[in-house]
Amino acid sequence: MKKLWINEKDYIQLSDLSPRSGGKPMSITEEIATRKRSIDFYSLGMYLPNPDQILKKMGKDITVYTELLSDAHLGGCVSSRKSGVKSLEWGIDRGKAKTRQAKLIEDVFNNLNLDRIIGEMLEAVLFGYQPIEVLWEKIGNYILPKDIIGKPPEWFVFGQENELRFRTKDNYINGEELPEKKFLLPRNSATYQNPYGFPELSRCFWPITFKRGGLKFWVIFTEKYGMPFLVGKHPRGIQKNETDDLADMLEKMVQDAIAVIPDDSSVEIKEASGKGASADIYAKLLEFCKTEVSIGILGQNLTTEVKGGSYAAAESHMAVRADIIDTDKKLVERCFNELIGWIFDYNFAGGEKPVFSMWEEEDVDKTLADRDKTLTDTGQVHFTKKYFIKSYGFEEDDIEVVESAKPADKKITAFSESLLKNLFPGQAAIDELAYSITPEELQAQVEGILKPIIDLIDRGSDYQEILDQLADTYPNMETKSVEDMLARAIFVSELWGRITAGSKRR
Repeated sequence: MKKLWINEKDYIQLSDLSPRSGGKPMSITEEIATRKRSIDFYSLGMYLPNPDQILKKMGKDITVYTELLSDAHLGGCVSSRKSGVKSLEWGIDRGKAKTRQAKLIEDVFNNLNLDRIIGEMLEAVLFGYQPIEVLWEKIGNYILPKDIIGKPPEWFVFGQENELRFRTKDNYINGEELPEKKFLLPRNSATYQNPYGFPELSRCFWPITFKRGGLKFWVIFTEKYGMPFLVGKHPRGIQKNETDDLADMLEKMVQDAIAVIPDDSSVEIKEASGKGASADIYAKLLEFCKTEVSIGILGQNLTTEVKGGSYAAAESHMAVRADIIDTDKKLVERCFNELIGWIFDYNFAGGEKPVFSMWEEEDVDKTLADRDKTLTDTGQVHFTKKYFIKSYGFEEDDIEVVESAKPADKKITAFSESLLKNLFPGQAAIDELAYSITPEELQAQVEGILKPIIDLIDRGSDYQEILDQLADTYPNMETKSVEDMLARAIFVSELWGRITAGSKRR
């Protein structure tokens, strides 16, 4: 029975355990699969070379990718990808961190040029890795970063333990060891086998190379077949120098459209025809290369090469781009949160750390806002603070509940009443009359005026019969007088309703 040692006291017994050299027990806490012991790695104590296939085949370093960025289409795609992250909102989530500590972190980030720093961090996506040096300084009782600067990645290599090393004039091959908490290292898809990360520009190397070559040949093709051919004819038996002179005159004629030739020579102009299909080959090659670059950097090509398409396709392409931006955002967040950890290590004895986060500011739902405004204007609906936080994404501290204006403000009430009297004197008189008559007084008047008419309405079956009965009841009244009586009755009824409502309010 073999023993697998965990530490000096504990061990695990295994029935079948392949012995190491010398038959010593193996500990599960130590790394077994290392470069030093692997069969495909032979080290002479040198640095770990970049395993990028393009760089290995070309025998160049990572600076070869920098030259690609001069391409207009690639540069536009890179700017679009970076802008997607830079446009995000950022903030420090205090969480359970102490207020003083969280405030210090917020001040540090507010004093940094985050737009530049985020752009430099995103270079890791393009080149695989991007060393960023932190410059510390003592401010009062704290040790804080005064600046963060991205350094050229070709200045650095990785050692056999995947540690970052700086190449110097004295130690150019293997590089020098770096102190802790000095260099942030954002990397794109880095692994144990490839600590340099994966450079997205490697996907664009051949498309850009072929595009440049195709463009060069397309220009030559255009120059050759875009203008007509000039064919000069001369008699047989002339000297070579005369032939050369005629060729020189034809060359000048292409530029100046003027030539002087001997009278026994002739010039013919022949148009290049049937070359349109050949020209399309170059256009298609360049278009293919552009599409490959767009997909390599943005994951899709619709946002850079709009040629129509369905709404569903556009939505799908935008979703792909959003996923890529989210991945880049997480790379930036990890680096900044590592920096926050370093600040705490230098200045505080533990405690909960605040968190740096980025997010996309969502547009307000205008339909929802219009609906809420309409309901609020009715005076019957009042939304809570909790509702605004849930529906519009506000934070707890963003909203302050303000009590609605109290109608008991005598100055405002007096001003409003005065304004109404001036603008609507008739209505004001009616209102004064309505509130000057007591319900009991109006009740007696209503009964005296309306009771006979109400009785007629109760006995009548339709409108015409009621009018006929009203005329029989008041035979000496003219038709207009009857209509006036009905109008006064309606007026008194409305007045009674307003007084009744007013008494309920009081």
